[in-house]
Amino acid sequence: MLVYGDRDTCEDPRRTIARLKQGLAGADRLPPGAERHGALVTLFIEAAELAQGLADSEFHSVGEDDCTPLQEATMAVVMDLAQRVAGSWRPVERQKSAVPLDPYSLESLVAFPLPDLIRMRRAEGYAFYSLYPEACLEAASRLPTRFANAPVVIGLRSIGTGLAALAAVALQSRPPITLRPVGHPFRRELRISNRLRARMLADPGAAYVIVDEGPGLSGSSFGAVADWLESQGVGADRIAFLPGHGGDLGPQASEPHRRRWAAAARPVVDFDSLFRSGEGPFPPLERWFEDLLGQALAPLEDLSGGAWRRLHDSTGALPTNPQQERRKFLLRTSSGPWLLKFAGLGRAGKELLERARALHAAGFTAEPAGLRHGFLAERWLEGARPLASPLTDITPDAVDRLADYLGFRARHLPAPQDSGAALPDLLAMARTNVAEALGKDAAAALDIWTPERLAELETAVCRVVTDSRLHRWEWLRLPDGRLMKTDALDHAAAHDLIGCQDIAWDVAGGVVEFDLSEAQARALCRAVDAAAGLDRRLLEFLLPCYIAFQIGYWTFAMDSDPSAAAERRRYEEQWHRRIGDGGRTG
Repeated sequence: MLVYGDRDTCEDPRRTIARLKQGLAGADRLPPGAERHGALVTLFIEAAELAQGLADSEFHSVGEDDCTPLQEATMAVVMDLAQRVAGSWRPVERQKSAVPLDPYSLESLVAFPLPDLIRMRRAEGYAFYSLYPEACLEAASRLPTRFANAPVVIGLRSIGTGLAALAAVALQSRPPITLRPVGHPFRRELRISNRLRARMLADPGAAYVIVDEGPGLSGSSFGAVADWLESQGVGADRIAFLPGHGGDLGPQASEPHRRRWAAAARPVVDFDSLFRSGEGPFPPLERWFEDLLGQALAPLEDLSGGAWRRLHDSTGALPTNPQQERRKFLLRTSSGPWLLKFAGLGRAGKELLERARALHAAGFTAEPAGLRHGFLAERWLEGARPLASPLTDITPDAVDRLADYLGFRARHLPAPQDSGAALPDLLAMARTNVAEALGKDAAAALDIWTPERLAELETAVCRVVTDSRLHRWEWLRLPDGRLMKTDALDHAAAHDLIGCQDIAWDVAGGVVEFDLSEAQARALCRAVDAAAGLDRRLLEFLLPCYIAFQIGYWTFAMDSDPSAAAERRRYEEQWHRRIGDGGRTG
């Protein structure tokens, strides 16, 4: 099944540098607290992305990792910001955090012959999985004493660039070396220049600390670096890891890598230890919004991993995909109940806050209160009931509300043209998922979409920040009868291959999720077309793609939630009814 995907950002590095300079000036004006700390972390992440993009640009130019003046200058900026983040995080070091970042370190970057564009890779842990860079700072301080004497710190690009800088700060080491493991995902390898090799092995007795998120299915990126070090005579007892989680290597890992992983030092500090225990150096999560929402009246209620269902659904019938859900909590304060949801670290969180304000002002979603260090606070809609049955809940007013909502998104939430999967990629996904779930004969229904037809259709695509989560249970009926949309902010930037699409993608989603009749579907199409324009040819193509994606998504969800099997069957039935039998929509 094809479901997941990564997305890169291409940008002129000079623009990134200018944004960093502006952001630093703003952060220096903020008072100490969660908002200022979050601003510093945002700048730190962006500086690390800049360093990653420039290092990868040089890597692809020469075919190997090297140590160059440009990479050293960029890492100096990252290290400066890492020091500021550490000073803001640890009370004993906060006096140091008052020292402003030397503007020369940023200005010096502009003097280099920078490429016109660099490709910066989205860090999954920061974006989706509540991986906070402070966790690496704390974990590094828990390494055995044999790693306390300024070890060589190695960060694996992408996210390891910044995490390694924080580890180097905690361990009082030199700025880290970053590497880009390449090759098959389960058999990564390194390409290291002679000059970089000499630097890495300059101290024959040095210890080494390898930093990255993960491990994933194989842990082969971690393994490739450790393999290389051991091949250069470094003993396994002098190699430690700082991973993103405390689990074992995935099912594709080799046995030698498993044995090394089991024996190695690899401390981990998780989200709850950082922000919920009350024992760390930073205020617990429930206090981040006190100035906006008032003091907490009760302990936070964890709604992650599908736990939100118990507040809306006593039967437990609503499906969920726990592994893909963001962390979320219910906070009860003197100003009422609020949902605190992880929105992502870095600039992505700010974009979500702006989107939340726009959708709320238009009357479609709950009130957002603010964003603090990756968490968005939205008013909890007490007494609301999710739509459950298409037979009883999908009333004419619900279809009208859906049409108004999609028309608003199409008009007011434009997206860059390169921000989502191209039509040939969607077709490849649909063929794969349908063939695996329903057989090659079912997938043959997609043969009508030739390269020539797709090339013509591609010119009609007008990308918007699609909702991409129009499932019935994501719509809440308030006690006064109004219909409100939940979970409306981030699925166009989820950890999947879809991304931002034409509004026709959401029209297809509405038809399927509301299980509309042909007459209802035609009415929805007319309304969206009148409000914002709708290309019916795109809808005809995107409808089977939408169903195929959902088949794949809920297939993966079956691993963690048995109720997902019923969802997959529902989409298979939709395929047979709307696609397999030649059905048309709109």
